[in-house]
Amino acid sequence: MTADHPPQPAPDGAASPARRGRRAVVLVAAVLVLITGAAAYAVRATAPAPVADRSFDTTAPGRLLLRSDGRIAAVPLSNPAAAPTIGSASCDRFSTANGTTLCLVARPGTPPTTSALILDRTLKETRRVGLAGVPSRARMSASGRMASWTVFVTGDSYNQGGFSTWSGLLDTRTGYLITNMEDIPLTLNGRRYHSEDVNYWGVTFASDDNRFYATVSTKGRTYLVEGDYGAWQARTLRENAECPSLSPDGTRLVFKKRLSSGEWRLHALDLATMRETPLAERASIDDQVAWLDAGTVMYAKGGDLWSARADGTGVPSLLAKRASSPSAPS
Repeated sequence: MTADHPPQPAPDGAASPARRGRRAVVLVAAVLVLITGAAAYAVRATAPAPVADRSFDTTAPGRLLLRSDGRIAAVPLSNPAAAPTIGSASCDRFSTANGTTLCLVARPGTPPTTSALILDRTLKETRRVGLAGVPSRARMSASGRMASWTVFVTGDSYNQGGFSTWSGLLDTRTGYLITNMEDIPLTLNGRRYHSEDVNYWGVTFASDDNRFYATVSTKGRTYLVEGDYGAWQARTLRENAECPSLSPDGTRLVFKKRLSSGEWRLHALDLATMRETPLAERASIDDQVAWLDAGTVMYAKGGDLWSARADGTGVPSLLAKRASSPSAPS
């Protein structure tokens, strides 16, 4: 069943005493990423800025929502290569569904931080959550109720100076917030698991707004986990499956799998049989895909937006140039 909030974690993502002793400081590398982005923006700013459509509505039918030149935008589903209609919101990552949008905005500084903005159908801000770190992933549930994000942070005592991740959840109906889900009780290979190096990222929601899937890493390994929001617990399903995305019918996940070469390849997983199928995309894809329809996924590659069949057949297709963070219409 769908609960209004999980019973175990404290509000606003309060962590255990051990974890409260750690507060993230973002790497200098992350600062350089933001500086590079700012420099690129300064170059683009010499060209006339696109004029935002004041009637922009994320629920308008027949459109694909995406990020174009840093702004939330829309293109016709019948012609994704068309010039985009630009909205008023600028995001580094975003996801939208059923009239609710999650927009992650990087805030340069020392250390950099992130603002997670909840926007209505006209992109008007309704809530703001301050986060540590640099934006990485954003995902809304199909109903528009549940929002999840992942940010890159560092400084955790276990992390030895490298990046770690914090993933949060927000129930937009009740307002219940968890800024870091790393304390969710985890069962790994059938046994209750405890470790200071647990990290989660890449959440995807089922249609009931209760079941979710995500990646967890610990001891140098990554696992696909299935979570229960109401019961506030998670269990591993298999190893080496990152950034999952659940199909609209809830039967399949598409994820990125790390190969021995260090590259990631997109695979589909049948949840009933646990059989995996490689997709036709042969490039290394570092993205959490979104579903365009029941049989097709979308993802960022080389600065553009591409699609591929989720059954492994066909060939990848270019959807839109200079685009990312796609969301199919509800």
